[in-house]
Amino acid sequence: MSSSTKVAQTRPETGQETAYRRASIAALPGGAFLEGRWETADRILEVRDPEDGVLLGTVCSSTPQDVRRAVAYVYRHLQEGEWTLRERREALDRAAVLLADQAGWFAEIIAAESSKTITEAEREVRRCIETLRLSAGASSELTGETLAFEDSIAGGNKIGWYNRKPVGIVAAITPFNDPLNLVAHKLGPALIGGNGVVLKPSGRTPLTGLAFIQLLLEAGVPAGRLAAVVSGPGVSEAIVTDPQVDLISFTGGPKTADRIAAAAGAKKILSELGGNNATIVCADADAEAAAEAIVSGAFGVAGQNCLSVQRVYVHISLFDDVLDKVVVGSRALRVGAKLDRSTDVGPLISEAEARRVEEWVEEAKALGATVHVGGQRRGAFYQPTVLTDVPADALVISEEVFGPVVSIMPFIQVSDAIRAANDSDYGLQAGVFTESIGLALAIAEKLHVGAVVINGTSDVRIDSMPFGGFKKSGVGREGVKHAVREMTEPKSTIIALAGTATHWQQLTSERNES
Repeated sequence: MSSSTKVAQTRPETGQETAYRRASIAALPGGAFLEGRWETADRILEVRDPEDGVLLGTVCSSTPQDVRRAVAYVYRHLQEGEWTLRERREALDRAAVLLADQAGWFAEIIAAESSKTITEAEREVRRCIETLRLSAGASSELTGETLAFEDSIAGGNKIGWYNRKPVGIVAAITPFNDPLNLVAHKLGPALIGGNGVVLKPSGRTPLTGLAFIQLLLEAGVPAGRLAAVVSGPGVSEAIVTDPQVDLISFTGGPKTADRIAAAAGAKKILSELGGNNATIVCADADAEAAAEAIVSGAFGVAGQNCLSVQRVYVHISLFDDVLDKVVVGSRALRVGAKLDRSTDVGPLISEAEARRVEEWVEEAKALGATVHVGGQRRGAFYQPTVLTDVPADALVISEEVFGPVVSIMPFIQVSDAIRAANDSDYGLQAGVFTESIGLALAIAEKLHVGAVVINGTSDVRIDSMPFGGFKKSGVGREGVKHAVREMTEPKSTIIALAGTATHWQQLTSERNES
């Protein structure tokens, strides 16, 4: 560890903080939500703080039979229970208000069970409030439009329209790194679209998702529209293979997505599968602004972010300047306790993940990479790490690191930087720094990714934008109104105006006689 690296030493919680955390967790109603009620009998799966291993609570170990019960109950409610669009919109609006009222409590749960600092957790809660409001406002996406029968050879004597109808039951499978807002990005659009939802939150961070289910119930979402199971032998397979599940919305890794697709069969699958995101810094860029954005984008949530900056290509004329500034900025970050508001970088989600990142960096070093700062692990903590001279076949370049590591490489020709940025199995987002709008747009056109941020890094998302990527980065798009379209289907109503010509002749005849 560099002597100039700021380290916020992990401090013990005060008695007040410990009591608050435990009271927050104890207030959760149950360990799974099935058949319209909370289950508590099998609360044997432990949830621990990744920072210090403290036991936070327990959730239910569910079974495939539990999944079948949950899905069947939601299916029956969809057939029998009416929940109007106005009621759906009002429930999601109320949920946003309730979440704003309970923001501090939710932030404490997120910070306790995940890798996020309390500041990052509070930011996630604010975003989730917006996601709920956007979901309520997306009711307009269901309206549809009239069909252009008058402009068709086959359209004689017909009128019609289409509107959007729910697909049925949505299975929402969510990750640990955004345990609240990524749940809302699936449940909000699914519910406003009129669907039922079976949620499987990450087994590492399930408490936030279960608390969110309770909030939705309090806001007026019918119990028959929701179910939540966390983990247990065969649970994931039971969810994705259940014949009454109509759509699977999954956020995670491509290997898991492949297994889901193979098991699910002919179901609609939406998947967001991460990224290996590149940023290009051109010769005319603002080196200081680029370096600051790279540090922020690479090390937020300890790098456990699908939009994290992983690969940076800098024009050779700015390379030393940008590298120096990134190293200085990285050393200034404080690594330590999540509840300490001076902390910038908390732990990874587990010590095992920190060990994996450590192994990848050691492999890069063995292949010739240079470590300029970081490169050291302490338990589940891994220091923000800046590498250069990294060969293209090193794991930190070829795979998604999902940890606090960024590699910086020089280029001479912009075409070489574009080629290197595209040389990945992923294609989520990318960043470009340049003062030339023409050059920026030319680069953006060539990058094979879902979004290009000009004079920013890949780490930019608003909750209303279409979110997703090319290649292994996923299938379909999230972003509230776009997800609503994915989770509904157009249904046309066509009216044949039988006898219209005869009626017109009759009216004409009567008019002539008069």
